[in-house]
Amino acid sequence: MPIRTSEDHYTHRMHGAQFHSYVAPSRGSRQLCAWRTELEPGTTGAPHAVSHEEIFLVLAGSPSITLEGKRIQLSAGDVVLVPQSATVQLDNPGGSAAALWVTTSVGLTATTADGGTITPPWTR
Repeated sequence: MPIRTSEDHYTHRMHGAQFHSYVAPSRGSRQLCAWRTELEPGTTGAPHAVSHEEIFLVLAGSPSITLEGKRIQLSAGDVVLVPQSATVQLDNPGGSAAALWVTTSVGLTATTADGGTITPPWTR
């Protein structure tokens, strides 16, 4: 069904974050993936390079993003375009939880700093 309620998602956990998947091939999409990422206070993410463009929309909190070595403090309403092949790290150094809406193309993978590959289940 093309309509998802706020409760109609699958939750995955990785690197101290929760990923609430709403749109993915496993949910009927052919081209797009969309999920809500939640970061607890004090979360430090893992740097990784992405195979596809991603768009982050900050819904709540004050996360920071390091994009190609440049760290930027974000707030609700800010939008970040992560280019294909860019290295990105998402952190939440603040004292309250942060939430972001993320969209990308089907098939996104990530390469970690140690050369490993992550195939997120929320993009399949």
